[in-house]
Amino acid sequence: MRGRIDTHHHFYPPKYLTAAAEHLRQVTHVHFPRIQQWTASQAIEAMDRDGIDTAVLSIAGPGIWFGNLTATRRLARECNDYAAELARDHKGRFGIFAVLPLPDVKGSLEEIEYAFDVLKADGIGLVTNYESKWPGDSAFAPVFDELNRRNAVVYFHPTAAAAFEGILPHVPSPMIEFPVDTTRAITSLLFGGTLSRCPDIRFIFSHGGGVLPMLAGRIEAITRNRSDLAERVPNGVMPEIKRLYYDIAGVNHMIAFNAVRQLVGTSQLLFGTDFPFWSPQVAISGLEAFGLPASERRAIERENALAMMPQLNR
Repeated sequence: MRGRIDTHHHFYPPKYLTAAAEHLRQVTHVHFPRIQQWTASQAIEAMDRDGIDTAVLSIAGPGIWFGNLTATRRLARECNDYAAELARDHKGRFGIFAVLPLPDVKGSLEEIEYAFDVLKADGIGLVTNYESKWPGDSAFAPVFDELNRRNAVVYFHPTAAAAFEGILPHVPSPMIEFPVDTTRAITSLLFGGTLSRCPDIRFIFSHGGGVLPMLAGRIEAITRNRSDLAERVPNGVMPEIKRLYYDIAGVNHMIAFNAVRQLVGTSQLLFGTDFPFWSPQVAISGLEAFGLPASERRAIERENALAMMPQLNR
């Protein structure tokens, strides 16, 4: 198959590498040399080899917030300008999930305006927590209200919360904390009221929603038995969860794939590779091994993304 659209593809602007080098080393460890070597030509070579027409660029964990408000605003603008330049120079090959300087709400509202109105970004890319504050926190409500007003696509990539970073010796955060924090972010948006309040945002969550497929029934059952929780989810737990989108990066085993597929159906699944951490062939081979009908493969690998972001068909 050709014409794939990769919604989980990371890029590393030189200024971001300089600003985030120490943080990246702590999070990525053995992958750090590969990150340093990222170039657009390297990415396009991998895309061409594996039938990917377009990759939507995003910043992975740990994101861009390192404690300084002014520096974070500047870094957000530099990363977004760099992504827009790549999209212009390689027309049709790259989309943009613009990064925001959260937890700075004022700066984020300004960057949303710039990203959409000036850079024509395809969506916004966030991480799952900011200073151990998850996205459903009321402090972030103005940001999501504005994104809802704009009918935005909002993509989430996990990052480990400070409280859990390195909590198990010899266990890297991407192994357990990333999928768990993705589920924390979804649950935060659910019970913080963001999902019901912002129905026009198209949310995408990485790695098949983390551990959500295994916990969704438990979350729903406990909510049903707790009136204080139920009133926070007026549309019900499952209807909110089922309207979200989930990429299949890292969902390379039949058990995990079947869990998220049974939870939300093929229509809510998107192709993602997690490049440059993984070769695109890993995701492609996984889908091939599942023996899906051609129509479902086509939906996951291209059509679902185009339905959300038709401008990528260029």
